[in-house]
Amino acid sequence: MTYQFHPGSPSPLKDSVVVLTGGALGVGASLVRLLHSAGAHVFFGDILSEPGLALEEELSANSNSYIKFIPCDVTSYSDNLALFDAALQTCGRIDHAVANAGLGEQLGMFDPELTLETVRQEPKKAMSTVDVNLKGVLYFANIASVYLRQGEGGGDRSLTLLSSVAGFREDPGLNVYVAAKHGVLGLMRVLRELLIQPPFKIRTNAISPWMTKTRLTAAIEPTWEKAGLPANTAEDVAKVILGVMADGKVYGGTMYIEGGRAWNIEAGLMALKPQWIGEKQNSDLDKGTLLMGSGEHWTEGNK
Repeated sequence: MTYQFHPGSPSPLKDSVVVLTGGALGVGASLVRLLHSAGAHVFFGDILSEPGLALEEELSANSNSYIKFIPCDVTSYSDNLALFDAALQTCGRIDHAVANAGLGEQLGMFDPELTLETVRQEPKKAMSTVDVNLKGVLYFANIASVYLRQGEGGGDRSLTLLSSVAGFREDPGLNVYVAAKHGVLGLMRVLRELLIQPPFKIRTNAISPWMTKTRLTAAIEPTWEKAGLPANTAEDVAKVILGVMADGKVYGGTMYIEGGRAWNIEAGLMALKPQWIGEKQNSDLDKGTLLMGSGEHWTEGNK
């Protein structure tokens, strides 16, 4: 049931209003350029102000649509709000939101050389990976779930969350990164049915690229190429994100991207669940999920 995803025309995104994080460099900057070329109004944030402002200046020089950079630390709730406010106050609605900002592994946790003395030091640097890659995405998605419901009309609305191949498999050595990216896929899975409810049917999807050539991976590119392994460019990933946004129908998907090609692996994973967990266990789990709800009634009998 896993199928290859072929991004279609970006024309449905003309005049749409898009908010995204991590837009100053890499995949985010490529996405900003593609959205701008498609005629979308783009409001993008990043902690890196200099390249963000430079990109805004470059694209706004010849533009009939809004292009605005807003300094944004995704671990700050107020910064996320400011980004969405800028778009809503300018355009009166937001059509698409992309939580793209990310941070690589910051060493410090689960080091075999940790001792009874050194383990007493709080691993703040390592936990910054969780702050950006999961906490920041939770903040962004929470705000997006409200702002995407504002404005006139019932046009297509979408929320796209950037995970990674590390979100559905193990990558030994990327301990905290793997945990955070697994969390992003978990968030997509709980939001895909919750946010698709009318009147505003917000399509929620996740993007899970494999090795992508950005400044974060520059040091391993020669070794990777020598091994003959496929790699993505930043634009490859951006084109898939653009395609998911423009599609209008796909929701609840996880797009695995390898060598510039994408596959929606989510349907296959869910279809095989009765096989790897068992038919009865799967049925019981589904029934139990309905009974559990949001947890607000779990302790009623103990009051």
